[in-house]
Amino acid sequence: MDNSSGVGVLDKAATVLGALEAGPATLAQLVSATHLARPTAHRLAVALEHHRLVARDMQGRFILGPRLAELASAAGEDRLLAAAGPVLTALRDHTNESAQLFRRQGDQRICVAAAERPMGLRDSIPVGATLTMLAGSAAQVLLAWEEPDRLHRGLHGANFTATVLSGVRRRGWAQSVAEREPGVASISAPVRGPSGRVLAAVSISGPIERMGRQPGRLHAPAVVAAANRLTEVLKRTEEG
Repeated sequence: MDNSSGVGVLDKAATVLGALEAGPATLAQLVSATHLARPTAHRLAVALEHHRLVARDMQGRFILGPRLAELASAAGEDRLLAAAGPVLTALRDHTNESAQLFRRQGDQRICVAAAERPMGLRDSIPVGATLTMLAGSAAQVLLAWEEPDRLHRGLHGANFTATVLSGVRRRGWAQSVAEREPGVASISAPVRGPSGRVLAAVSISGPIERMGRQPGRLHAPAVVAAANRLTEVLKRTEEG
């Protein structure tokens, strides 16, 4: 199938963006995926980076940039974010803990939506906050269903193990206790796209004093239900 638009530079830029959809890529990996000449691939990636359509992770690899999410949201196409507000608010009200939605970007995860606990002890994570992929229940969820090679790379330096992620896949949710931050516990569950790929993680977080050392026993069903509601929204969007 010919995907050419007749505007060569645009077609090549779209090829670069399409290659990065699969995850972070070095220049060599970008050349291999796009079949572009090395100087061309580098020039386009750097130009796209200038416009924030491409960014770099902590290893200097190319990743999709924040401008793409901003454009999607502005166009009203980001149904996940549109649906997240009421779902997170309901989850917060049900559990009495702060609720968040995280997406992975390279070697980090970003809080893209949140419903804060109005008063009392809380673990405040503002929208736009960038957190590590090496600790926390949301990081576990965003890594657990990755392809084996990406999963094993993601475990380097992590505060959790492959055995922990195996348990996450088996249960369908993750919990952490003082893993990312002393005194804080969290529970997370996956939000899946129509293809079944994990696109985001729904989380609640709060003090260990309130959530306990096995927070999943108390709140996992509610977190999983919230994540499933967002998965259903994405499924309906695809069917529509």
